[in-house]
Amino acid sequence: MAMNSFLDNESYDVDKLTHDIFALLENKFLFGSSIDGTKHSVSEKTDFKHRTIVDSLSKNDAGKVRILSIDGGGSTDGVLAAKSLVFLETSLCQKYGNPNARIADFFDVAAGSGVGGILAALLFTRGKDGRPMFTANDALQFLVKSGGRLVPSSKKNGVFRQIFRSASKTEKLFRQLFGESTMKDTVKPVLIPCYDLSTRAPFLFSRTDALENDSYDFKISDVCSATTADPTGAGAFQLSSVDNRTNIVAVDGGLTMNNPTAAAITHVLNNKDEFPFCNSVEDLLVVSLGNGVSDSGCQGQTLSRANIIRIGGEGASDMVDESVSMAFGGNVTSNYVRIQANGAPKKNRNELVELAEKMLTQKNVESILFRGKKVAEKTNKDKLNWFAGELIKEHERRKSSIFPTVMFKQLSPRTSSATVSTIFSC
Repeated sequence: MAMNSFLDNESYDVDKLTHDIFALLENKFLFGSSIDGTKHSVSEKTDFKHRTIVDSLSKNDAGKVRILSIDGGGSTDGVLAAKSLVFLETSLCQKYGNPNARIADFFDVAAGSGVGGILAALLFTRGKDGRPMFTANDALQFLVKSGGRLVPSSKKNGVFRQIFRSASKTEKLFRQLFGESTMKDTVKPVLIPCYDLSTRAPFLFSRTDALENDSYDFKISDVCSATTADPTGAGAFQLSSVDNRTNIVAVDGGLTMNNPTAAAITHVLNNKDEFPFCNSVEDLLVVSLGNGVSDSGCQGQTLSRANIIRIGGEGASDMVDESVSMAFGGNVTSNYVRIQANGAPKKNRNELVELAEKMLTQKNVESILFRGKKVAEKTNKDKLNWFAGELIKEHERRKSSIFPTVMFKQLSPRTSSATVSTIFSC
């Protein structure tokens, strides 16, 4: 009787309870938050009073860590993400009143897989003037002009469905572009995955790890080759760290991490040296850029290995998006934005750019816990424009905050070794 009366109580929200339970579970298993919702202390050795003060101040003053995540190829071979970045950077320049503003100025961490890793490298690698090498528009133009070598078109049907490339040509292209730059030479923390055949496990190239140990520092040209290496045949790419102590036989990062958003979030939440006050997803501001899902279908066709891998990558990306959305719970509309769209591949890259432009006017299909899908209220452009405003708010807030939201490690200017120093950053 008690149970029946409990369930019959109209004030009891079963959906809310279910949502809360699964949000807590996802936080626990995906991102390491505690089941009871309590936050991790900055240091296990600090006393209770100090932890209370730090938690209280961090909630009010420490702000949000800003994460950019970029998927692998998709139906647009990276063009949708590149076009999204152009729109976002243009919006940032206009709202901030600085025509020279860059994507890297407003993000603390960038993660990219496959062609998304190439975009992250282009936008976050330090140039000769100390600023990022490429603007978002430069990166888009590079992708359009060089896309035939990075992501060659499939001979069948003449469309951009193949997600692989000719290794020798792209390796040369990346070496010309990035020279001797290594993961240490990115302006902010960057994460780029591959799959290592020698250990049969994913490997995540990381600026943070590179600064700690030369055995985890790799040339950016090699990293780009690794994250886009052909997994279907003899296209595996062999690379070594700068000290030759770590050796990897890499294939496409999209095999296991086509959507690197969860990896980026986990990296931030577990990196207390650089993000000391970031304790849960409430302390994050995340944009995840997809690259389109083909709506042409494969019914009645024999699936090639390339199509099977593409479908697997798209499905894995959607699952990561759904898991991350559930982990954010009630903060999903204010702290997390996912850009994705549907569209059939085109015959040439100029048409692909036009398609990506149209995709930005689409409204996403979003996952609802136990209720399937729904169409988002805002278009992709509207969401990016709103997100630009949130990035600028956080950027401005840090100017008057007494607490450093991030404490990036940098190479000491007095030595060429892996000695690192910590600097505060806005």
